[in-house]
Amino acid sequence: MNHILSVFLGFCLDLLLADPAWMPHPVIFMGKAISALEKFLRSRFPRTPAGERAAGRVLAAALPLGTLALTGALCWGAYRLHPMLGLMLETLWCWQALALKGLASEARAVYDRLAEENLPAARTQVARIVGRDTQDLTREGVTKAAVETVAENFADGVAAPLLYMLLGGAPLALCYKAINTMDSMVAYKNETYLHFGRGAARLDDAANYIPARLAALLLIAASALTGLNAKNAWRIWRRDRRNHASPNSAQTESAAAGALGVQLAGPAWYFGEKYDKPTIGDPLRAVEPEDILRANRLLYAGGLLALALGLSILWVVRL
Repeated sequence: MNHILSVFLGFCLDLLLADPAWMPHPVIFMGKAISALEKFLRSRFPRTPAGERAAGRVLAAALPLGTLALTGALCWGAYRLHPMLGLMLETLWCWQALALKGLASEARAVYDRLAEENLPAARTQVARIVGRDTQDLTREGVTKAAVETVAENFADGVAAPLLYMLLGGAPLALCYKAINTMDSMVAYKNETYLHFGRGAARLDDAANYIPARLAALLLIAASALTGLNAKNAWRIWRRDRRNHASPNSAQTESAAAGALGVQLAGPAWYFGEKYDKPTIGDPLRAVEPEDILRANRLLYAGGLLALALGLSILWVVRL
């Protein structure tokens, strides 16, 4: 019962408060651990492609397993001291593992700048949540970037951590966050991380494989609940869900593109270099800033649907 309650309370706290700036977040400590481990491992393994891959595999194993062991031990100890203390700690970490409200708020801020006709400010705002170059984006480009990141991050910011916390509580959810944080820090295909980050990238692909597909199905269902085009969401997802170098990223993007009736993705610039990515969806109409608000509605509906289904299944299993 405590497990179910901590997931529910953590979701509600994220929905209401997002991530307060004053509160230390586990991802900050994970980032510091990744940097320290990277420096240590690079000094211990040969500076060859094979040596860097081996060092990267050690990092990819050590951080998630260490996170799982540490948080699991702390939760176990807290519950042993007092059930309420254990519930409070696990609720806190469930809250911090989710990013629904924060993602929606950042996307809404992009919409607000576009509504004010302040394109430079909108470019600056969208740069907070995307990895691409934003300084030359058009109004449509800023909108597409915001919609795409809401769709993609529904999987790794909401659906995946929620799935893992339902399966294994806050410790497993934070183990997933460690994998996701490694991917964002070292899984780059550049000279520095091409070999070292390969293990983290593959682990992240594996950890997100099932959650990304479940997240896409949730967005399709959410599109029906929010008055969007669920039939087209299903069609585009079936057709375009593999239109990305990552095996997971296009899953939710294709569902969102179909639900909105727009075309997403396509060529983009990263660190001054153009990448000719395939498009996702059909241009049934032009992308408009209001699509950010529609994507946010999908995000909230999908998250609530995931919570309701997950807790219902967990409750039945427990009974």
